[in-house]
Amino acid sequence: MDKFHSRSRERWEIPAPPRHSEDRIQYLLTAEEQILQLISTGAPLPGVLNGICSALDFQIGNIVSLVSLAEDDATSAADIAQTAALFGLYIFFSAGIVAESGEEIGSLEIYCCVPRNPSPREFQLIERAACLAAIAIDRDMEVGHYANCRVPENRPVRGNLLKWPVSTN
Repeated sequence: MDKFHSRSRERWEIPAPPRHSEDRIQYLLTAEEQILQLISTGAPLPGVLNGICSALDFQIGNIVSLVSLAEDDATSAADIAQTAALFGLYIFFSAGIVAESGEEIGSLEIYCCVPRNPSPREFQLIERAACLAAIAIDRDMEVGHYANCRVPENRPVRGNLLKWPVSTN
């Protein structure tokens, strides 16, 4: 691999959490800062959401988290839950991810090895992760909307227009 490719991979890595509480707070702030930087630079949404889930998984421990977008098929969410149960995982927490407008834009599903509920500290971490995911999804929808759907008005056409073939036979 060339040196540029390996540098870009380093940007996506989030370090493992430390064991001492003061170091854990610093880790959390560093991970959150890295995620916000990824969002602000327009990094691909799957990588950002994966970083959020990885940081959450490390902070809580013994969990697997997953962010699904609102447009994802509802049956796929049921399939994921069923597959998790086959592997002996229990639902730990499930919540909708809501945009500032109040629209549900995704969901956060968390599975655990043992049936239990999140502690107050874990619930705070989950809320922060959901907030970061909402920011990332919202930003991606804004950028995607303007990049793909915006058509400049009153712009003259230059050159020949391409026409789609009527038939492929």
